[in-house]
Amino acid sequence: MKLGYTIVYVPDVEASLVFFEKAFGFERRFLHESGTYGELATGETTLSFAAHELGHTNFEGGHVAASESALPLGMELGLVTPDVAAAHVRALQAGAREWAAPSQKPWGQVVSYVRSPDGTLIELCSPMGA
Repeated sequence: MKLGYTIVYVPDVEASLVFFEKAFGFERRFLHESGTYGELATGETTLSFAAHELGHTNFEGGHVAASESALPLGMELGLVTPDVAAAHVRALQAGAREWAAPSQKPWGQVVSYVRSPDGTLIELCSPMGA
């Protein structure tokens, strides 16, 4: 067993792809012609986005939309970078909202939090032990 991909349900798949490309430098792997599903090349595990309407067809009872929640959902995407401060600024310039400024944790890791325009909570962190 291995983690193959993470899918984030969003109001506008292409806009989310553009944000992650601009903010973090990921390359687009795929956008379905319907515009309801897309993927970014992020390493071994794919980061995917699907439209809320696709989620509603997959989940009979619906789902909680991060884009409509004042608070972030109880999950995050963790992106590892050697320069958290620069990545944090770049994310804000691309349209993210600051949730927590970069700070050094007691275990030595530098961590910050932003929310993307689609509501996704993103942790920017330095590598462990770096």
